[in-house]
Amino acid sequence: MSIKLAIVMPAYNEEECMADVVKIWSDLLDTEFAGENTRLIVVNDGSRDNTGKILDEIQPQYPKLIVVHQPNGGHGNAVVHAYRKAVEIGAEYVFQTDSDDQFIPEDVKKLWDKRTQSDFILGYRQVRHDAVFRLFITRILRWSMFLVYGTFILDSNIPFRLIKGSFLKKLLEQLPSPTPFAPNIFIAIMAKKSGQELFNIPIVHKERLTGEVSIRKMKLLKVCWQSFKELLNFRLELNTKIKKLK
Repeated sequence: MSIKLAIVMPAYNEEECMADVVKIWSDLLDTEFAGENTRLIVVNDGSRDNTGKILDEIQPQYPKLIVVHQPNGGHGNAVVHAYRKAVEIGAEYVFQTDSDDQFIPEDVKKLWDKRTQSDFILGYRQVRHDAVFRLFITRILRWSMFLVYGTFILDSNIPFRLIKGSFLKKLLEQLPSPTPFAPNIFIAIMAKKSGQELFNIPIVHKERLTGEVSIRKMKLLKVCWQSFKELLNFRLELNTKIKKLK
């Protein structure tokens, strides 16, 4: 029986909410996708706390849970690793979210209902509960993408997206190497440029109650500059990449 849906998420130092997050998303698979063959893939990105230990301890409770441990490589690297695992197991659809408990699983249905209309669908944090500095950087990046690519995407890096597995495989094959700092931005740009209808569906974004943001202020500014340079370089290859997606 083929896998209908794989939910993938990176995890880093989320010991306070990891068990709850796994339960919440596992319950979604059991209720909303009852009777379907589904998986929840969590990539532990070299957590320094008990996140990895907690995942190993609770795994026997959740038959659909796949735990992957990797050395710390950053959020983007963990996301790509999770994507590749979902493609490897043959998931028909792949949904990506984060493990920080800032989204509500019920919103997945808003994207799922559009799955026959597009191979790539994004959520959009209409009300976003993040620090002001982070919101400011996000706006700069949004308009930078528009200037560089002529592509306006409301929330290009959002960790709340539904992708058809066969299309995701093609996207991963065209992703620059080494993995960019923010691969979800590159994937969103390629999807949009290839003609996919992203929809930008408004979803709930909750305030973060546990853990801590791993990238702050000046470091965030630094990595955004790095991402912008990566995007500039990628512009030269984009047309060739897009042709291979069709």
